[in-house]
Amino acid sequence: MSVFITHPTGNQNVRAVLKALVKSGKLAKFGTTLAADPSATWLRLLPAGMRQEWLRRTFPIGGDQIWTHPVLEVARMVLPKIGLSYYARHEKGMASVDAVYRNFDMAASRQLLKLKKECQINAVYAYEDGALATFIKAKELGLKCIYDLPIAYWQKGRELMLQEAARLPIWAATLGGGIIDSNEKLDRKTRELELADLIVCPGQFVRDSIPAWASNKKTVMAPFGSPQLITDGKLNLNKEYDVTRPLRILFAGSMGQRKGLGDLFAAIKLLNRKDIELVVMGSLLAPMEFYRNELSDFTYEPGRPNEQVLALMRSCDVFCLPSIVEGRALVTQEAMSQGLPVIITANTGGEDMVIEGVTGFLVPVRSPEAIAQKINWFIEHRSQIPEMGKMAKLHAQKYTWENYGMQIIEAIDGLFT
Repeated sequence: MSVFITHPTGNQNVRAVLKALVKSGKLAKFGTTLAADPSATWLRLLPAGMRQEWLRRTFPIGGDQIWTHPVLEVARMVLPKIGLSYYARHEKGMASVDAVYRNFDMAASRQLLKLKKECQINAVYAYEDGALATFIKAKELGLKCIYDLPIAYWQKGRELMLQEAARLPIWAATLGGGIIDSNEKLDRKTRELELADLIVCPGQFVRDSIPAWASNKKTVMAPFGSPQLITDGKLNLNKEYDVTRPLRILFAGSMGQRKGLGDLFAAIKLLNRKDIELVVMGSLLAPMEFYRNELSDFTYEPGRPNEQVLALMRSCDVFCLPSIVEGRALVTQEAMSQGLPVIITANTGGEDMVIEGVTGFLVPVRSPEAIAQKINWFIEHRSQIPEMGKMAKLHAQKYTWENYGMQIIEAIDGLFT
C-alpha cells in the first residue's frame, strides 16, 4: 500500500501521521505549500521571529518525499505584513486561507496520475477544506479517499454557533468563520465527506457530529498525543504547592465564545471573589476594550512558543476550557501534562481526559453556574489540587502521538482487507 498525504500548512497531527506512514512503509509522497530545511545555512541570517516561523514548516521526512506548491501561501503570509490585508480577507481575498486551500487542492489533484504511475499509490489522505479536487480525481483513478475531519462537521458546528450568536449577541463577532462561511464553501465540505472512504476523527464529539447520511462510512477515532516532556525519566510529582495565594485559573486559546470565554467570564463574575486570578492566554478576536468591558479584572497573556506556553501552565492551578465547538482541544492535554486538573465541556472533544473528581470535571456547555460551582470546589479543596494534578499528568501521559499514528494506519489497512 502507498499513500499520498496532503496538507497546505502542516501541524503536529500531520507530522504524527507522516511518521506513522514512514514507519509502516506506506508513505509515497507528502504534499504541502512550504517546507523548510532546518539545516539550511541561510536560515541563520533571518531575524529570530522569522526563523522560528519558517522552522514551523519542517517535517520528519526527507526532501525527496515532499512535493510543494508555495506561491499563494507565500502571498498569504507576506501581503498582510506589508499593509495589504485586503487580499487575504475571509474567502474573498485572492490570498485568503480559503484561496490557498482551494488552489493547493487543485494542484495536488494534478499530481495523482503521475504518482499512481511512479509510486503506485492506492490511497490519498487529505484534510477538511483541502480535499475536494483531490478526492474527485482519486475516485477517477480508483484510489481510496481518507478524510481527516479535525473539528466537528460543519452542520453541527454552524448550528451551535448560530445558537451562541442568538444567546450572547455581544460575543457574536468572536465566533469566527463558522457562521459566515459561504454556501459554496459549505457545499465543498459536504462533497468532501460524500467522497470519503474513511473518516479520521480526533474525539467522540467530532464522530457524533457526522450526519446520519454518512453514518455508514468507516470511521476511526484517534485521540491526539500529549507532550512528552519528562527529561529526567521521572514525573515531577512532588512540586511544592502554595495554598495561600489566589487560585490561578488558566484559559488558553483564541479569545472567543466558540471556546466558551464568555461563559467563563460570567462564571468569574458570579463568584466575585478576590482569591481567584483568571489568566487568559491567546489571540484577540476583538479589541482588548471589549474583553475588559465584559470582565475588568483578568491577566492577559499573549500567544508564545509552545515551550513558553507549557511554562505558563505550570504557574497555574486549574485549566478551564468550556468550549461550545471543537475537534479535540489539544491544549487540554498540554495543560494536564503540566499537572493541571481541568474543567472542560464534552464539546472540547476531550471527554475521555476527565476522570470525574480525579483529573478534573466535566461541565455542561453554556452553563456559567456549573463552571462557577467547580471553580468554587477547587477553592474549597485547595489541598486536593496537587494530587489531582498528579493524576491529570499521569492520565495525559497515556496518550501518545505514536499511538495516534498507529490507530490511523490500522484503519487505513482495514480499507484494503
